[in-house]
Order: sequence, then C-alpha cells, then structure tokens
Amino acid sequence: MEAELAALASSGATALVGLMVSESWDRAKLRLARFFAQHGRPGPEGATDEDLQSARDELRSARQADDTGAAADIEAEWRQRLRRALREDPAAARELRSLLTELAHEAGVEWDASPHAEISGGVQNGPVFQNTQIHGGIVFQAQPPAPLDAKPDQVPARTSRFVNRTEELLALDGFFTALADGSPHIDIGALDGLPGVGKTAMACRWAEKSRNLFPDGQIYVDFAELRGTGGGADVFEAVGMCLRALGVADAYLPQSLTERTQLFRSHSAGRRILLVLDDVDQPAQVRALVPKGPGSAVLVTSSSRLGELAAVEGARLMSLEPLDAAGGLKLLAARCGQQAVDDEPAAAEQLVGLCAGLPVALQVAAARLMSTRRLTMAALAAELADETGRLAALSLRGEHSVSAVFGTSYAQLPPDAARLYRLLGWVPGRTFDTGTAAVAAGLPPATAQDLLDVLDDASLLEATPDGRYRMHGLVRLHARECAADEESPAARRQLIGRVTTHYLALTAFADRAVRADRLRIAELSEVIGGAPDPFASPSAPRPLAWLEAERPNILAVLREAAQQGLHTPVWQLSEAFTVLFLHRRHLRDWMESLELGAASAAAAMAPAAEGRLRSLLSRPLMDLGEYDRARTELDSAVACAEIADHTALRASVQELLGRYLDHADPSRAAAAYQRSLELNESAGERRGAAIAAYFLGRAQDRDGDSAAALTTLRHAHAGLTACSDLRMAARVTAATGEVHDHLGDTEEAVRALREAAVALRAQEATHYEAQALVLLAGIAQRPGNDRSTARADLTRALEIYEAGGSPLADALRERLRDPEDLS
Repeated sequence: MEAELAALASSGATALVGLMVSESWDRAKLRLARFFAQHGRPGPEGATDEDLQSARDELRSARQADDTGAAADIEAEWRQRLRRALREDPAAARELRSLLTELAHEAGVEWDASPHAEISGGVQNGPVFQNTQIHGGIVFQAQPPAPLDAKPDQVPARTSRFVNRTEELLALDGFFTALADGSPHIDIGALDGLPGVGKTAMACRWAEKSRNLFPDGQIYVDFAELRGTGGGADVFEAVGMCLRALGVADAYLPQSLTERTQLFRSHSAGRRILLVLDDVDQPAQVRALVPKGPGSAVLVTSSSRLGELAAVEGARLMSLEPLDAAGGLKLLAARCGQQAVDDEPAAAEQLVGLCAGLPVALQVAAARLMSTRRLTMAALAAELADETGRLAALSLRGEHSVSAVFGTSYAQLPPDAARLYRLLGWVPGRTFDTGTAAVAAGLPPATAQDLLDVLDDASLLEATPDGRYRMHGLVRLHARECAADEESPAARRQLIGRVTTHYLALTAFADRAVRADRLRIAELSEVIGGAPDPFASPSAPRPLAWLEAERPNILAVLREAAQQGLHTPVWQLSEAFTVLFLHRRHLRDWMESLELGAASAAAAMAPAAEGRLRSLLSRPLMDLGEYDRARTELDSAVACAEIADHTALRASVQELLGRYLDHADPSRAAAAYQRSLELNESAGERRGAAIAAYFLGRAQDRDGDSAAALTTLRHAHAGLTACSDLRMAARVTAATGEVHDHLGDTEEAVRALREAAVALRAQEATHYEAQALVLLAGIAQRPGNDRSTARADLTRALEIYEAGGSPLADALRERLRDPEDLS
C-alpha cells in the first residue's frame, strides 16, 4: 500500500505542476486547496490556496529563466506534500486520483491515473535479499547495480527543495573563472564548515545548475565511504573510482598511486568534467584528483578549512556559516509550509534560535512537526528549551554538536522504532538495506521496513536512490550513545554476530554461484544448508556485481566482527569473499580481508583455514610488489597445511608458491607446480590438478622444454574441459598455440590461437581474447606469412583495449598506422 501511495504522490505532483502552467489553473487551484484543507494539516481553507499560488508564480519564473533545477524543486516539494496527505489519510487516494483525472482532462494535461505499484504481503524490494529464506528467519532479495554510463553523471540527486545560499552560489560561480574566459587552467573551489551546515547540498545544487558547463560529465567521490583505510589507500581507491567512471576497466587499473594519477590525467586531458570531492579531510586527497582537461573544475567539501590547498594549489575557499534568522525561517517554511510559520511566528523564530541556524537541526525539527499532526512549533520549542546540555550540544564542538536535537527527535519515536534506531548505530558499514536492518534487530522484514519509514520520516535516516539507507555520522554517534545507555552490555556483540552471519550466508551463495568446485575450507551447511540459492532466479543480480556493490560493507563487517572476537565467522567470511578479488583486483581491500581472516583463523586454532588464507594473501602482496612479505606468508601457509594434514590445501599452497617462484627463482617454479599437480591428483582435485598443469606447462615452455610443455598443457586442457571450466580451458588452448609457435609449427599455432580467441570471446574473457589476437597478428606479420587477417585481429584487439582503458592500446594504434607492416 505504501508503494502505491508513493507512486500516486509522484505522478500526482507531475500533474499538479502541469496544471500550474495551464489556463485552467484558477479553477484547479480552488479545488486542490479544498482537497488539502480536508486531508492535509489542520488550518483554514485559504492556507493551501496561498501556497499553491506562490508555487505557481515560482514555477513560471523558473521556466522563464530555464532553471530546470528550481522547477524540479517545486515538483519535489509538492510530491512530499501529497505523500504526507496520503499517509495521514490513505482513503484520500481515490479522491485525489479522481480529482486530478478530471482537472487534467479539462486542462489538456497528460497524466497516468493508474496505480504504479500493488503491494500485498511483506515482500519489499531492495538491493539485498528479502524474498528468500537464508538464515534466522530473515528473507532476502537482490537487485543488480545500475550499468555504468559512458558519460559519468554521479553527483547525487537532491530529494528536497534547496533554499537559501543564493549569495554563496553566486560566489561559487565566480570561483570557476576558467569556465568563462576559456583559459586552460583548472579551478578548484572548496566549501568548509561545521558538520550538518549544508556543504554537500550546496555542492550538489551548484553542480546541478552548472551541468551545461561540463559536457563530458560529473564525477562524485565521497571520502567518508573510503575513510579508515589509512596509508593513502583512500586516495588510491578514489583515483580508481574516477578512472572507472571514465571507462577504465579494473583489469587495467595500475597498482601504484603514481601510475593511477598519471593515467587519470591522461584520460581527463581531452574532457571538460566536474569532480565533486565530498568530505575531504586532507589536501593530498584533492591533489591526486585534479583533472587535466581545460575548463574542468574541482569542487571540494570539508569539515576543515583547507588552507594548504589554497596556498599550494591556488584553491578558492568558502566557509559556510549557519543560517541567519531569516534564512532559518525560510528553511522552516520550505519544509513545513509558509502558513505554518505565519501561524506561530514567535515560536518559529525561537526554534531557529534554539537550533542555532544549523540546517540539519532545523530539518529534524521540521520532520517532527510534519510527521506528528498535533505537535505545534511552540510545543517543540518548549521541548528544546528544556533539553539538558542543549547549548553545548548545539555549539558544534566535535561530532556531538547536534546530539540534543537528535535526542529530542529520538524521544518522540515509538518504542519499537527507537530500539531499531539505537541498534542501527551499531551496524557496520556506511549504508544498509532493509534485510540488514531486519537481521540486526531480529525483526521480520515487513516490520523492519515500517520502522525504517518512521525513522526516514523523522529525518534520522537518509534513503539513497538505490533503496538503501544511511545515517549521517552525527546521527550514528547519537544512536550509539543511546544504545550504550539503554541496551545490555552483550547486545552489541550479539548484533554483530547476527549481521556477520547474514553477510556470510549471502557471500557464500555468491561464491558458490561463481564457481561451485573451488577449494574451500569452511563447511557452511549450518548457515546455508537447505536454503534456496538467491542468485539462481533470472531476475537475481550477477553474484560478482552484488559482491562489488557490497564490498565496503563486507569489509566493515569483517573489521567489527574481528574486534568483537567472532573469529570463526570472520575467517569463513574472508574465505568466501575472496571470490570477488579473484575476478576484480581491489588489491588493498583483498589484502585487508585476508589479513583479518588469517589472524582470526589463528585465534580460532584452525590451521587449515589459516594456511588457506595466508597462501591467498601472497597474491595481492606480490601484485603490490611486497615479495618478502609474500614469501613469509607462504612459508607460514606451508607449515599450517602440514599441521592440518590437508592434501588439497597443500596442493594449493604449492601452486601459489610456484607463482612466487616464477618471479623470485624461475628455475624452481616448475618443481613447485609439479608437486601441486601430484598432491591435487592424490586428493582427487581434478580441477586443481588441471590448473597446476597449466602453470607447469607454461613454466616448462619458458625453461625451453617446449615438447614437455605441449604434453602437460594437453593434460591440463582435458581436465579443465571435464570440469566445464571453459574459460580456463580456452586459456590453455592459447598457451598451447604459443608452444607450437616456439616449436616452429606455425600452422598449428595459428589454429590453436584462433580457436582460443573465439572461445574466450564466447566466455566474455575479452582481455585474454585480445592477447591471443595480438599473438596471431605477430605471427602473420613475419616474412612470408599470410597477413590477410592481421589488420582485423589488431583492430579487434584495439577495440577491447580501448573499451577497458588499457595502456596497451597506444602500441596497437601505432601498428595499425603502418600500412606496409600490415600489407
């Protein structure tokens, strides 16, 4: 029912703004005013009449000025008013639909009068699973993430009307002089101020109204999401996010910050883009993300004044101050309606004073007024005046600056909503969904959704466009304070245990959906046994896409669970989580996950798990160039595998040792791969044996024994085909082609490489397809060989590399420019 009412409010607001600019407006206004007088907040009939006329005048002015943002603000405001009216009186939906249908018909305004959602029962849609029994009676459902647009458009949309800050917005226009004079330099503007003062809202508003100045798109990075990684990893990942937004695939992201920064400059050089960097806390986070394209700009928000950024980079700084009395009243009027402010002018002024003009505090106060029909401004002002420590709380010293405002709102929550609010403060991660909230509180999903709506209406939660929720940092701290005061000492550890098991179940299903026969130490039948696979339905998201979307939250869960001493679920989750990093190389996140898992496995005295995780840890360490640490972890893994007497694990460790030796001592690598092959065969691990044979064959070929390599690779191909691992089998075919080429059998080399390229394309393994095509072109370009396919092969390889942003694309372009070399 709630979804149907929300859909009606949305389509009704669209019809309403259409009526405002129609010739039938005067008659429509009178009938709409009566509707709001009967079903909206109490007040004289003329109150909404005046609001409607004011909105119509503002809308016409916005359209004449071609200000689409202001027009959208007006529609959003009336969408909220309609939703409130329908929530307070759901029976009014039929009357509203009939009224708008009649008025729209008379005015010639198009609108869809049919319901947009029918909800019966307790199924709720979100980005996680709420429709499949997983664990503990909780139901889950997943949605795939939105596909990446070719032109980035990442700045968050505003869901409420933006008021005030007119002078500040004009000042921002003056910051970015390169946009007006066509000079090649890059302008940087930085907004600083107290938490909750509205820096992000202002940055998003300026980005929205300046959209036409940046034809190549807008990129958004929230450093609050990246904070806590330390060691510059936040900057490293932020540059990666920007490169992905510009079309660079994960496979081609450099593994050093310097190289990533250089690649970002190259990819931004021909573009005119805006970067909005939110919640920055140090200048270094900005320097690495300054684009190179003339006319581009960087807009930064920070709780600190970035004086060094101004001195070194020439950034223009602006400090946002709390609203003055007039601005605070305007914000109250935008949220509650001008008539509500006019009815209680003294109380409204007192509220603005008690909230010290801080927008976040005023928004919480307005949410209280709008969600509770009988609450007046005078009554709310009296509550704030009696709050112990209110002045200190509203002094905005540190992160507790508005806790009294949040406490006032919290005190008005129903007991069950207040309990959920407290517990959500303990949930790891910056965002969460209905399923996670339900697990955290031990509630059915439908009940949790109802309570989340209560918290959302009270402005204690922020709903994100993808159906998730997040708590402002100050709100989260307040919720934690309440939980510490009102919950039992053991409650936090119990909650973290439930949430960890929740993510363990989902991650385990995703892991098995990607590859069912991968080596695993954890036996998770108690967690997922008997439950249907939530990734099996046609509408389910791709497992890797889900894991990618949940990556920050899973890492946060691992950190918190480790601190709580939940060692067994930590190492189990770390092992299952590895499947993401085998396909998408977020090296630092992978390393942290494995470090937490290995330490927990050691604490749980699980040597097999510790050996597995330490051996896997060698892979990101080697990719990051930390070979000494990789060898240390592999030595520990060898010892753990021997203690556990786990043959398949010993085989896996030997394979990973071989990969290390490929770099450190190539002459010994083949022996490690041979040992891995033998141990896998002894353990009955056919796929593991085939993969070991693949690496062994490549090592033999590198060592000059191509004939032996050919035999080994044929064995690997047969094993992988039998295991239905078509992607790895195609890679073996490509390796076989290279061996034939080294043996001088050009015809067979070409046949095998062509077969591999076709198979890899079918498996969407385009990176390896391109490698095979480049090898084919290289053979074709030798004297006396058939060159008829060389240009087509290189052109296809170039398409692949360009689509992924590979640095190898430049070399292919040069080869394609030489007509003699390809003729």
